[in-house]
Amino acid sequence: MNLTPNELERYHRQMMLPNFGEAAQKRLKSATVLVTGVGGLGGTSALYLAVAGVGRLILVRGGNLRLDDLNRQVLMTNDWIGKPRVFKARETLQAINPDIQVEAVDDYVTKENVDFLVQSADIAVDCAHNFTERNLLNEACVRWQKPMVEAAMDGMEAYLTTIIPGVTPCLSCLFPEKPDWNRRGFAVIGAVSGTLACLSALEVIKLITKFSQPLLSQLLTIDLMRMEFAKRHSYHDPSCLVCGDHPYWKNSQITSL
Repeated sequence: MNLTPNELERYHRQMMLPNFGEAAQKRLKSATVLVTGVGGLGGTSALYLAVAGVGRLILVRGGNLRLDDLNRQVLMTNDWIGKPRVFKARETLQAINPDIQVEAVDDYVTKENVDFLVQSADIAVDCAHNFTERNLLNEACVRWQKPMVEAAMDGMEAYLTTIIPGVTPCLSCLFPEKPDWNRRGFAVIGAVSGTLACLSALEVIKLITKFSQPLLSQLLTIDLMRMEFAKRHSYHDPSCLVCGDHPYWKNSQITSL
């Protein structure tokens, strides 16, 4: 896709980066990114993907906005309490960048919709607040050979990795035993989810543009109480029930971008 004069001016600063330029910006414009769990983490990630110029965003999140969401969900406003948050997220992103396309799905990730959602996108960003949705998205991304940026946080701790089916371990390899997260009761400071969200958006941008190396087969762990960051090698389980016997292991290519 060609860039308009308005887009050339809007994205001028990032196109100044080494190995980025107009070619990388065109790849962003041509890409479709699925963001699940559009709250403090997913919403902020979507914000930075929108201002970077990702051409099409698909936002997925069920439920209405609550007052205790507002310490971290930066796309929301106080007058939207009690309404479906995903529609406000779309409205805010379109107001910030009218040059992109934003679609809103007022639903959670389910067995019934996950395949359609994943097939509709080039990359998924997993920001759901429970492992039920995360597992469904992971399985669908492996099934349809779509990259997935996996980001999660709890309290002052967070982790981040990029999963490419057939190249890296999948989420089930990393967490064969799933934590029992409380969907609505986890502690969170908005700056923590915002920090992780910015890093997850950067992973997506790296994947799409190829201007820098993303976190492949590496799990970034973050302890923001102590400001400690560490990279850990992630292990592919050959017996993994999701990707262990996947026929494309080590032969996969990202062909959709």
